Amino acid sequence: MTDNEKTLVKFYSAFSNADAKTMCECYDSTIQFRDPVFGLLKGNDVCQMWKMLIEKSNGNIKIEYSDIKATEYLGSAQWIATYNFSKTNRKVVNVIQAQFQFKDGLIIKHTDEFDLYKWSKQAFGITGHLFGWTGFFQKKIQEKALLSLKKYKDTHHVD
Repeated sequence: MTDNEKTLVKFYSAFSNADAKTMCECYDSTIQFRDPVFGLLKGNDVCQMWKMLIEKSNGNIKIEYSDIKATEYLGSAQWIATYNFSKTNRKVVNVIQAQFQFKDGLIIKHTDEFDLYKWSKQAFGITGHLFGWTGFFQKKIQEKALLSLKKYKDTHHVD
């Protein structure tokens, strides 16, 4: 196993143990994260997002990871998050393909890709089924996610 593969195992093991602090130790301070829900996040906002998501799950999130591969500069993994979406309490099983870039043994770029329409059908039921495919609905999901992150940072006094 390469050092960067060990970093990814550390990251996802920490995630499965609801340990955002250890997850963030795997990131460089210049981390750039992107996914369909939050869009692009940078620096400390990435760690705050993981802390918020773990806290909101109240320990009811199951993380499974596989297919971890990494070279000196690039890496990938597949992971599955199973949880109840906090706004609707509907069960979501999200299958995610992750891509990574490394520098000096730390993650500098992390991109999670998944089907936002499939996710929205699970998270929002019939509303997600009818509208989840539209750019308007997907933009609303992102706006609400970013707003919840801002509120989280404000209440936890984080810059």
